[in-house]
Parts: sequence; C-alpha cells; structure tokens
Amino acid sequence: MSEASTQTDEHAIAIDVRDLMFHYPDGRVALCGVSFRIAQGESVAIIGPNGAGKSTLLLHLNGILPGRRRYLHTHDETAPLHEHDENPRVWVFGLPVTEANLPRVRQTVGLLFQDPDDQLFCPTVLEDVAFGPRNLGLTDEEAIQVARECLEAVGLRGYEARIPHHLSFGERKRVCLAGVLACRPQIIALDEPTSNLDPRARRQFIALIEKLDCTKVIATHDLELVLEICSRVILLDQGRIYADGPTLEILSNEHLMEEHGLEVPLSLRPRGLSDQVDDGRAGARVAS
Repeated sequence: MSEASTQTDEHAIAIDVRDLMFHYPDGRVALCGVSFRIAQGESVAIIGPNGAGKSTLLLHLNGILPGRRRYLHTHDETAPLHEHDENPRVWVFGLPVTEANLPRVRQTVGLLFQDPDDQLFCPTVLEDVAFGPRNLGLTDEEAIQVARECLEAVGLRGYEARIPHHLSFGERKRVCLAGVLACRPQIIALDEPTSNLDPRARRQFIALIEKLDCTKVIATHDLELVLEICSRVILLDQGRIYADGPTLEILSNEHLMEEHGLEVPLSLRPRGLSDQVDDGRAGARVAS
C-alpha cells in the first residue's frame, strides 16, 4: 500500500480505540480490553445493560477519563495492581488522546451528557451556548453570533435571555446540544440523548440528531432511536464488546439480546420485522 493511501485511510478513521481498560478508584473494572474503529461520518450506537461501561467509554473519547492498563504482579489475585497510563489507547482522527492534546481533542469531540444539569452553569441560555466558542478564541461578538445560530438550529430562537434551569428538561437538553454544536465538533458523542423526554420532545430531539452532519456515537437504551439513526451497533456488557456489526443484524438477534439483558425492539418483533421485509429494509442475518 502506498504512503498516500495509508494517510487517506487513517484520516478516514474518526475514532480508533485500542485495548482500552479502565477501573474506578474503588477497584470496579468498567472497561476491559475494548477495541474498535469508527469511520468518519458513521453513526454508531453503543448499547448494553446498566453498568455495561457505555458512559465510561464516552468519557474517554474526549479525554475526561484517562485510559489505564491493569496488570497483576503474579497469578495471586490479592497482589497489588500496576497501572500504566503513558501509552494512549484512544485516537481521534489520528491524534492520540493525551493530556497534551486535550484542547484539540475536545474541540474535535463534543460530548452531550445524559443529564443537562451537568452541562449548564451560566446565568442565561445565550451565555451558556457562547461559553465554548469564547474559550476557543472567538471574540465576544463572534461567539454570540455563533450561539444565536446554534440556538436557532435546535429550535430555541428567542430563548437567549432565559434562565437555563427554568426550562423544561427537553429544552435544557436542546440548550446543551446547541452548546456542543457551537464548538463546531467533527464528532459528537451523546449519552442517553432521549432519556426522560416525553414523546414529542423525544421525536424533536431525534430529528435534531438525525440532521447533524458529523460522526455520531450514541450510548443509549432507546433501541428504536438506534434503528432510525445508526447503521452500526456495538454491544457492550461488563466492560467488554460482545458484538459489533449492522444494526438490524444485532438488534433482531433475540438470543444475543436476551443474553445481555436487552430485548429485541418492538418494531423488530414478528409483525414489525415482516413489515420491514415488505418495505425492502430487512438486513443481514447473524451467521451461525
């Protein structure tokens, strides 16, 4: 392979995770040897039961949590653990996610938290959305202009002077999304984007996500959302990847889903699946 084609291939990889391991201070192992690659422009869902490591994984994509390797001294399970943090385990468009690269990484990867109250801290909506652009070096005038454009993009024009914590949950989620978009990321990682939303707000938020022209990584229990937006699914359980492939292939595998505490989405159960076949949208079956 030529050097030029190798460089092109590397630039086409938005996220590269290699043998990522992480444990929390209490010793709980959250990620255990996770490896995958996501191409530029892909929409990929991370699914799994509660405690699978989905949120922990997202927090590694823009360096909020550091990757760690864990090794035992000996075969004695009571022996102390050694941690080796010096080698990067996550790359974003070829850039290693290390402390020195965090400003560039966090400009490239926007993270939407599950709870908007973890992301909102300014007195007004406009100030909150403009905070990121200001910290990226834009002038106040430029940051305000970008913030207004992003608020309009998420359907919140006219909310500029509102107090974020006086808004509904769905409105606060949209303010957070506007704040992420204002930083112009090439990758957006979303943690349970539709949780706690009423049906109308859920539909509106899915429409917003669907329009985003960037690489998307979505950790979610909303499997109908996954069917609508994501072409690929990574199934995570107990910190390990158990399946990685086409969305319909994985979500329609009843044995696989039940084995990992999940259920086949309602629209893929017998009647829903036959409707999709009639529509010409049924996908490949899992090989035996």
